[in-house]
Amino acid sequence: MMTNPSKRQFPKPQESVIQWLLDSDPAIRWQVKQDLLGAPPAEVAAERARVATEGWGARLLGLQAADGSWGGAAFNQELDSTMHVLTLLREMGLDPASDAAQRAVGLVRDRVRWQGWDWDGAWRGLDFVGNPFFAGEVEPCINGQVGASGAYFGQDIQRILGLLLDEQLPDGGWNCEAENGSTRSSFHTTICVLEALLEYEWAVGGNQQVTAARLRGQEYLLERRLLRRLTTGEVIDPAWTRFSFPTWWHYDVLRGLDYLRRAGVSPDERMAEAIELVESKRDGDGRWPLETRHPGTTAIELGEAEGQPSRWTTLRALRVLNWYAAGE
Repeated sequence: MMTNPSKRQFPKPQESVIQWLLDSDPAIRWQVKQDLLGAPPAEVAAERARVATEGWGARLLGLQAADGSWGGAAFNQELDSTMHVLTLLREMGLDPASDAAQRAVGLVRDRVRWQGWDWDGAWRGLDFVGNPFFAGEVEPCINGQVGASGAYFGQDIQRILGLLLDEQLPDGGWNCEAENGSTRSSFHTTICVLEALLEYEWAVGGNQQVTAARLRGQEYLLERRLLRRLTTGEVIDPAWTRFSFPTWWHYDVLRGLDYLRRAGVSPDERMAEAIELVESKRDGDGRWPLETRHPGTTAIELGEAEGQPSRWTTLRALRVLNWYAAGE
């Protein structure tokens, strides 16, 4: 058992690794400068502004259709829908206040609808023009992802928020299968909802009910040490030890830790095993591989192959280790 998490130290990233991260897209560069290098805010902001005009962010924005959608749908089973693209733009850090973000998100708000879903949660058939995009649909996993992007981009997600608060299970988490009788939470659904609640708190400030629900949800993860059954201590799903990006609706240990970092949670011994897992995956060159690519067609390629060093995974792993070692 770890007695003093703040004393845990990890090797500093090699200069070559930092340069490799910087030799990339603005979406990664600005986060490296902010989270790993502590660059001046003006330098970080200038780099972040390029997300809208260069590289992946600009390419995604350029794919938006006149009807406001990507992939012709609010959501699809592939990975190129409006929901998926907004998730990527949020992960890339497109500035919500930028003109490009305001235009794109305004089109989504005004024109994109959930085909078939009515405001009361009833299914009306594919011919029914349903809820506005940021009102969400019915599954907490999907609503969590939509809510996170909506809150980040300054949209009204009150309907989604109300549903998520009402759907929290007694064990503290959420599960899309609750409507079918499940009483146990799902890590996949819970992490999607937690990210949405956190984005909402950042967007609007403190909210006692939202914060209380989020803290209960993160305790659900922590009580299980981010990967183990509460009853037997067994690893719940070995797939969670393999890191992916984009994660979409899928949970993995690095995603759980990155949420805790962003939420400002103080490191404790319940995270120790998960942190050791992250550190163990650093290769001899100081980089982390992309271990899993979730199946589906994405709107754009991010230039990373399964089994090869990943800038996204390396960035996220390094900032998680830094947060943990600092022992806030």
